[in-house]
Amino acid sequence: MKDYSRYFQGYPPQIIEQVLQLFNGDRAAKYLKGKYPDAHSITSDKALYNYATELKKRYLKNALPLGRAAFKKQGDMVTNALGTHTFRMQGKTRKHDLAINSDLLRAPEPLLKALVVHELAHFKEKDHNKAFYQLCCHMEPQYHQLELDLRIFSVLVGEGKNPY
Repeated sequence: MKDYSRYFQGYPPQIIEQVLQLFNGDRAAKYLKGKYPDAHSITSDKALYNYATELKKRYLKNALPLGRAAFKKQGDMVTNALGTHTFRMQGKTRKHDLAINSDLLRAPEPLLKALVVHELAHFKEKDHNKAFYQLCCHMEPQYHQLELDLRIFSVLVGEGKNPY
């Protein structure tokens, strides 16, 4: 039996215990499929760009423009980044680029949204501070639950058990 608690540090002990029970009872995939039955249909970089742009237009109207958005292999989802946000200069314009781990090509849309919201929040807040998480919750009120579920999904993918 593996110890998954290190992936859920920072959560209250009762939440960690509930998550560990899901893994120990081999019910984590069933939990996710019950809550999120289907994978999203965003399967190209262009569709991801459009998806991220719509969220940015709705919540971050005054932020610098989005340059690119792409699905990229970024290593193991459990130990490496799920997504990255970078700045670049294009002429005199500074643009934000998003890269989302390609393992999220087969994920539920709410989990993809949580990650895109997370990366978009970095347009305004570089650090993972209170203002950052408030912005995430402004863009997605269920952000904290989705982030926890995304961690569960990441562990499953890391074990080769993607339920989608």
